[in-house]
Amino acid sequence: MLEVKHISCGYQDAKIVNDISFSLNRGEILCIIGPNGCGKTTLLRGITDLLPYEGSVTLDQQEIRTMKRREISQKIALMAQVSSATYFSYTVYEAVALGRYAHQKSRFGTLSTEDKEFVDHCMEEVNLMEIKDKPITQLSGGQMQRVFLAKALAQDPELILLDEPTNHLDIRHQLELLEFLKVWSSENRRGVIGVLHDLNMVRDFADKVLLMKAGRMVAYGGSNTIFEGDALEETYGIDIKAWMKSLLEKW
Repeated sequence: MLEVKHISCGYQDAKIVNDISFSLNRGEILCIIGPNGCGKTTLLRGITDLLPYEGSVTLDQQEIRTMKRREISQKIALMAQVSSATYFSYTVYEAVALGRYAHQKSRFGTLSTEDKEFVDHCMEEVNLMEIKDKPITQLSGGQMQRVFLAKALAQDPELILLDEPTNHLDIRHQLELLEFLKVWSSENRRGVIGVLHDLNMVRDFADKVLLMKAGRMVAYGGSNTIFEGDALEETYGIDIKAWMKSLLEKW
């Protein structure tokens, strides 16, 4: 469903991401991993054309840069680390409802009955109905992550991009979030691309893994292939497998 060929992008005259290629089929989950500052977030922004890119990014064989912003929003949802909704005193319901903007037929931005029902459904999916009238300025970090996810789901996208989605979540809610996304992707035959730092969760969550360092692709393939090779140690500068085993022994 998504094919990225030789994408390069960055900010002003500085190239952050250089010559990266990968593909994603329907129902698949891809995790992007790598050290801090290697360009993972920049890559997500390039895929959605929020940053101008060189190379090619096609969704269902349509080049992203040729699509209107509204068309992209109907097909791709980006769950960023910070949402513009956090700068306004929206209620939880109002923040989630922003996800329906790309699908609204009225120029005045009013929600149809179908839109309202879909917003309610998305909030129920991530257990937000009990706090739907609460201002988002009063939410915990974990609650805000669930609001961002519900807003992304409200776009009814073909592809969800997640930038460190487990931030601010305790271990139970991290697992619940990732399990929900696995089911959502599989049952709806839609794609998920997530930037994650917890390699244990990546190994459990991902069908494919893209390993980056200094803006370039180090390795790409099935999660078992990436984790069994030497690329992780070379990229992070430590023997991650040995460190993980030493931690396990302490349990």
